[in-house]
Amino acid sequence: MRYTFCLFAVLAFIWLTNSGLYTPLLLCFGLISVVFVILIARRMKVVDGESLPLELWATLPGYYLWLWRKIIASNLEVAACVWGGLFSRRETISPCSERIPTRLKSDLGKVLYANSITLTPGTVAIDVDKDSVLVHALTRSGLNELKQGDMEKQILALTEQHAVAGTTGQKNEC
Repeated sequence: MRYTFCLFAVLAFIWLTNSGLYTPLLLCFGLISVVFVILIARRMKVVDGESLPLELWATLPGYYLWLWRKIIASNLEVAACVWGGLFSRRETISPCSERIPTRLKSDLGKVLYANSITLTPGTVAIDVDKDSVLVHALTRSGLNELKQGDMEKQILALTEQHAVAGTTGQKNEC
């Protein structure tokens, strides 16, 4: 029930902030829309701890801040590659793909990892396997930075804390 309430709160917040008009008729339409979406989500059985990991909400802002800094730094690196290649006439972009092994076990951790890789300019997660992620990078240094494992460590800390808090005795496998 708490997941349903949290989903209601999130959907209502999104609807209210995007609407901008707060007349009684529109508020009723918004309420009907949110309830309708919740009924569909409950019927599909997607309102649970995996779709709404409430345990992560306290630590997620810190991760988002870290990811935001990585995105800005990667943007600057990509811009330097592009501008450096224009002015010096030398090749600064060296596209490459490689499978990067991962220690992440949960589906949530793997999804966060792949999405974080893709959000960071210059890298794209192409495929996620049981124990690796296929990554295409604009430069070899971008791929090497991922191999160092800083991003994986951040997500591992985030999802391990979640796994300990939400352990039910069931093994979560892909």
